Amino acid sequence: MARILVFMMAALLAAGSTAGAQESPAVDFGFFRARVEPIFLAKRKGLARCYVCHSQGTSYRLQPLQPGKTAWTEQESRLNYEATLRFVAAANPFESRLVRMPLAAEAGGIAFHPGGKHWESRDAPEIQIIAAWMRGAK
Repeated sequence: MARILVFMMAALLAAGSTAGAQESPAVDFGFFRARVEPIFLAKRKGLARCYVCHSQGTSYRLQPLQPGKTAWTEQESRLNYEATLRFVAAANPFESRLVRMPLAAEAGGIAFHPGGKHWESRDAPEIQIIAAWMRGAK
């Protein structure tokens, strides 16, 4: 009897997680590689590029660039994509840690980001690209 109950609970949990995944748009790898990933390499006055910190020692881990390279290989991009999915809130991109950490607190961001605040407003072009990706842009 206990096994049946455990099996039924597991089935219900699995069904619930599948239903949630179907409700949110699928995030596209091609769009990520072409439009989102370059944001992580963008130079910003007075701040480090995202990948400098996020290629080492953080919970959000991008692949380090190979010496002399200015972009990731497709395989490295796929690993970056998989790592990034953990920080996506497709139903509401502005609740995503990927957006909130580098967004100014006054604009709805998290108060502290060790890498500084990259965006002052939700209207920043890079945030709009990330949000479009989370909403299913291809």
